[in-house]
Amino acid sequence: MARMNRPAPVEVCYKTMRFLITHNPTNATLSAFIEDLKRYGATTVVRVCEVTYDKTLLEKDGITVLDWPFEDGAHPPTKIVDDWLNLLRTRFNDDPGCCVAVHCIAGLGRKRRGAINSKQLTYLEKYRPKQRLRFKDPRNHKNKCCIM
Repeated sequence: MARMNRPAPVEVCYKTMRFLITHNPTNATLSAFIEDLKRYGATTVVRVCEVTYDKTLLEKDGITVLDWPFEDGAHPPTKIVDDWLNLLRTRFNDDPGCCVAVHCIAGLGRKRRGAINSKQLTYLEKYRPKQRLRFKDPRNHKNKCCIM
């Protein structure tokens, strides 16, 4: 029953980076959540909301859960953006093609029109990349910018 009510995960791919945008599980739906993570090969979950499930079962399955909560409907603080970019630099440099999962409290934004509120939209419009996700291409000596 719980499985029918939760939104399906959405995979977003860009070059050799894969992201899984998921619902926020509870202890009751945790086994189905872990199945989804395994199906997409996600070994890292970034939780940007308050805790609603025990991460022990995920960790037993080799899945790392990082807690970087911030206010629902707000843009992430600079520290969380920095941590996120550092995580991505490390994960995708060490294991190109791996999958990083992320979820907020509701996970509805990926499914409904108008989900980005004005605060979030303003943040995105003003955001200026600092090219913090740069990787050296071993085939040539130029840097390649991946994202942000």
